[in-house]
Amino acid sequence: MREAKTGGSTGRSTGGGARLSAGRLLAYGLPALPLAALTLPAFALVPKYYAGLGLPLGAVGLAILLARLWDVVTDPLVGWLSDRTRGRFGRRRPWLVAGLPLVLLSVWMLFQPPAGAGIAHLTGWSFALYLGWSMMFVPYTAWGAELSGDYDERTRIAAWRDVLFLAGSIAAPVLVTAAGAGEAGREGAALLALAVFILAALPASVLLAVLAVPEPDLPPTRPSIGLRRGWVVLVRNGPFRRLLLAYFLNGLANGLPGQLFLFYAEHVLGEGERAGILLLAYLVPGLLAVPLWLALSRRFGKHRVWSWAMLWACGWFALVPFLGPGDFAGFLAVCLMTGAVLGADLVLPGAMQADVVDHDTVRTGTPRTGLYFALWGLAWKLALALSALGLTTAGLFGFADRPGNPPEALLALTAIYSLLPILFKLGAVALLWHWPVTAEVQADLRRRIEARRARSQPQLQPSAPHPPHPPDIG
Repeated sequence: MREAKTGGSTGRSTGGGARLSAGRLLAYGLPALPLAALTLPAFALVPKYYAGLGLPLGAVGLAILLARLWDVVTDPLVGWLSDRTRGRFGRRRPWLVAGLPLVLLSVWMLFQPPAGAGIAHLTGWSFALYLGWSMMFVPYTAWGAELSGDYDERTRIAAWRDVLFLAGSIAAPVLVTAAGAGEAGREGAALLALAVFILAALPASVLLAVLAVPEPDLPPTRPSIGLRRGWVVLVRNGPFRRLLLAYFLNGLANGLPGQLFLFYAEHVLGEGERAGILLLAYLVPGLLAVPLWLALSRRFGKHRVWSWAMLWACGWFALVPFLGPGDFAGFLAVCLMTGAVLGADLVLPGAMQADVVDHDTVRTGTPRTGLYFALWGLAWKLALALSALGLTTAGLFGFADRPGNPPEALLALTAIYSLLPILFKLGAVALLWHWPVTAEVQADLRRRIEARRARSQPQLQPSAPHPPHPPDIG
């Protein structure tokens, strides 16, 4: 990965800490690699596997939706508690260690169910898995946002984490393909391969991260403005609202194709046996294109480049309805071109989220990174949960995971797979096009935060009743 100069190509200085070494960033990012196997590959395989066990498609989609809705409670709670965790090992690292056993047990039970497992088994262990994921991933992403206050360095940190996330997303379908998931009835073998990979790689990577990457020495988090006013400030944070909604819409746009990918490849294109190749064609360009998105974001800004990337994906998705049986090469091109956008979808929003937290810190006087990243993570999960209803909706038009679907059912599947994501991405672009938190605005926010911390160093100095508000950028 190309190393970015601190402050970006424009020479501006945004402040907020020293440049992190590549070794430390590698150690921080490694847990993302096995965690990635719990997202897109598993998200596409688990519904198909349980449908193959004889469970109704609608019930499978509803079970996943209910489990995702559980995150409405767990994500903000974990974020709020991790912001207030105190101990010799910091605020974030203890949560990664505590959530690890629950994730490992849930992966095994969900990916390798006992004979006779039904909807109750799928629902219960999905609940457990998503709770463990929240305990690990919410503090993990908040930890990365706190490693630096620099505008461009934050993009670099997010890039290391998300490149490894993409690498895990690529490793997972390689295992899936090797296990023969494209063959009828082989989804169970693919999930077994994924489970073994996660059970081996996740504990080792978490151990390395918590031992090799210290948490930043931030001032204690205190509810200086009260819980009620704290929520009022959060709701009135204009950039937060816009980014949250854009993130949610783009999550829907990515979740629908992820949910329906294998069904579309098998039933519309007739390419079920080569679905693993197509999935790799989507993921590999996302990894390779990350340096391009980093360079463009330093030159033009994170929000503008992310918007361009989503528009690029829309153009290629618009071609999907014109494809049909035997159009492997055409769909391969779509996978390659839309996959290149995946790196931008992962890296740039994470860096923008950290900038929005600065806006809140200036107003409240307390860093609430865990809570903010919990709410963003919740928006992403809710988007994936609602996208699971794409399968249920296709079922309402007569689609079923068996040969001989009627033309109207396949047409509905294609429209949900390709056209709905275009609408959602265009909505996200509209929200981001005039984004207010530029590099210059974020640099001013960091100066205000550092000035406040400097003033608060003398223990006997009384604190101001309320911090000055930053410029109105909502």
